[in-house]
Amino acid sequence: MLYDWIKEIDFTQPLVFFQFAWIPVLIWWYIKQYDKKQATIRVSTTKSFNVSSGKNSLRHLPFILRLLAISCLILALARPQKRNNQEQTQGEGIDIMLCMDVSGSMGARDIPPSRLDVSKEVAEQFVLSRPVDRIGVVIFSGEAFSLVPLTTDKNILVTEIRALQTARYLADGTVIGEGLATAADRLSESQSKSKVIILLTDGKEDPPETRLIDPLTALEIAKSKGVKVYTIGMGAAPTLIVERTPRPGQKNAAFDFLDEELLRRIADETGGKYFRARDKAALEGIYNQIDKLEKSKVEIMSYKRYQERFLPFLLAAVAFLFLEILLRLTILKRFP
Repeated sequence: MLYDWIKEIDFTQPLVFFQFAWIPVLIWWYIKQYDKKQATIRVSTTKSFNVSSGKNSLRHLPFILRLLAISCLILALARPQKRNNQEQTQGEGIDIMLCMDVSGSMGARDIPPSRLDVSKEVAEQFVLSRPVDRIGVVIFSGEAFSLVPLTTDKNILVTEIRALQTARYLADGTVIGEGLATAADRLSESQSKSKVIILLTDGKEDPPETRLIDPLTALEIAKSKGVKVYTIGMGAAPTLIVERTPRPGQKNAAFDFLDEELLRRIADETGGKYFRARDKAALEGIYNQIDKLEKSKVEIMSYKRYQERFLPFLLAAVAFLFLEILLRLTILKRFP
């Protein structure tokens, strides 16, 4: 506790500490003067004079109190101040929707520990690197779901991203179009000058019969709302995925390849860019590129507040002097 207090203290007049050099001089002077005041007489033994009393044991206390008073006075003159460092972040942020594929194929382990785990980890790092942006999350599999609306609360975003699992609550399939349309809709009421979607998927459009919006229709929706889309195709290689509830006429995921043509078209027509991620390092590099391409105007103001803390030392010096005077006038009073 004392260490934490000292760590927050600054002294504005540190040169005053050189006055502590007088303390050894005063001690030397006191010892010399004390010896001079002692009476000297030659005797064969001093055993009879060795009298112990409470008053005798306190004879040096006034001098000790005076040294403490001087020390506290020097500390007070050095002007101790408590420092409080604060930072305030201001700026014009960008509204960003993370549109993440959570279909069964995202559980593939060609990018260890799995595609989804890596995408979650890198997305979390990206969220924490954008202090003033509003960010939301849309997930999709056989249907799309708005997981987190646009928010600046990074704790909520990180918590929800970490909890993502492959197609646990959504129907089987891959509806890139509905995921994109849902993310664009969440940005429709945004007043930000820059609206961005980062769409990550490892497959191609594989819709159930209940699909409402196809990818090209979703593309037109995003264009009409002035949304820029960065697309990321993820996966080192196609992976065999056993469908939990296979649908008639559906292809096995092992033979479904990434639809790069569609992802590139979505990115190009909205002013974004298409990226291919074959491992974690590549995905991190992609998010770093997007981070540089979509820079927010951020101003970080650092300022320090100081509170004077000399008064306790000054009061302590007065208290020590008062105790010294009190002892000299009462218990340790000398009579001529």
